[in-house]
Amino acid sequence: MGKGINKINLDASELRVAIVVSRFNEELTSQLANDAFQCLEKNGAKVPSIGTFQVPGAYEIPVIASELAKSGKFDAIIALGVVVEGETPHAQMIGDSTGIALLDIAREHGVPVINEIVGTRNWEQAVARCTSSETSRGWYAAEAAIEAANILKQIREA
Repeated sequence: MGKGINKINLDASELRVAIVVSRFNEELTSQLANDAFQCLEKNGAKVPSIGTFQVPGAYEIPVIASELAKSGKFDAIIALGVVVEGETPHAQMIGDSTGIALLDIAREHGVPVINEIVGTRNWEQAVARCTSSETSRGWYAAEAAIEAANILKQIREA
């Protein structure tokens, strides 16, 4: 492979990862968190190196993610929530504002922040994205966190 091209590295054995999960829609968010945790463990993360932080709702995720990134204790942060569209523009507002905030945190602190605040039009779509499996958004978020953290380590060690 050419210079700068890296192979996918899903080795989490040396990583410290934080999971920030919304309690709102807990029947789904707890499954996302469980899938992320299982993926991290399957890829070698040690339980003490995984921090899980539960917050009331999606709006509270960015402030906690910011403090975790600022602490320097984590190689990646996974943000998990479920926002289902209702009759008002509230869901869109949550999705837009948290998405921008999480991107800003990642850039400011140089820590991958994987945004899996799942936004859907209805409950059925949310259930489909959060069903326990290696194809859930929680599993995907953990794989993305591992890969991004390893790419950053590779860059910083070069």
